[in-house]
Amino acid sequence: MANVVNFWLAAGGLLVVILALLEVGRRIGIHRRKVDPESASAGLGTVDGAVFGLMGLLIAFTFSGAAARFDVRRQLVGEEANAIGTAYLRLELLPQSAQPVLRQDFRDYLDARLAILPKLQISIEAAKQELARSIAFQDKIWNEAVAACRETNSPATTTLVLSSLNQMIDITTTRLVAQQMHPHVVVFYGFGLLVMASSLLAGYGMAGSKLRSWMHMLVFAVVMAGSTYVILDLEYPRIGLIRVDKADQVLVDLRNSMK
Repeated sequence: MANVVNFWLAAGGLLVVILALLEVGRRIGIHRRKVDPESASAGLGTVDGAVFGLMGLLIAFTFSGAAARFDVRRQLVGEEANAIGTAYLRLELLPQSAQPVLRQDFRDYLDARLAILPKLQISIEAAKQELARSIAFQDKIWNEAVAACRETNSPATTTLVLSSLNQMIDITTTRLVAQQMHPHVVVFYGFGLLVMASSLLAGYGMAGSKLRSWMHMLVFAVVMAGSTYVILDLEYPRIGLIRVDKADQVLVDLRNSMK
């Protein structure tokens, strides 16, 4: 919840900064028009067009990338559920004596995987502990499955069981990497600076009006701050308002089916 508040504070702070820069730019423009009314706006169209065009491109690419990564993270949840479910079903190929322990280990493993997400809301360290516990279950399941496959003395059974376990283990690494994939922090700083520069230029362009156009100023500020918030929310879908938590229901359903 604290991270949600931080996102709102960042967007709110940017909103205030944009409004302030619009006013600063307007006052600079008014002063320039008083000093040099004939050439106050000469040649500025090219600069404005370049800056606003670059800002539009950066917003588009940043938003598109964030949305694509959001979809990938949601899709990987389904892939992990499929991988765990397939490996669990293939336990039927192993000797009856080995199945009860392995099935319980699968239940405990999935419980550990599901526990990572709530702990992430509290503390990264707590989430890391649950992650380490799930990795320990992976090692335990793998060793027990290898021993059971040796008992069957069947290459086909060994291939089916161990390949599904390998996929189940690999998907956890894939999900971890996907969660850590974000644009470099320089991109976010550059995005913020570009928004502020655009605000200053927009305010300068409003200097020709005697009265402030609060509607235009507010709309510009809200759109820019809102776009920034949405991009941040998509980039961190576990701690904002736009979340992938609903996708986790497939893992919960899978755990409930493991009788």
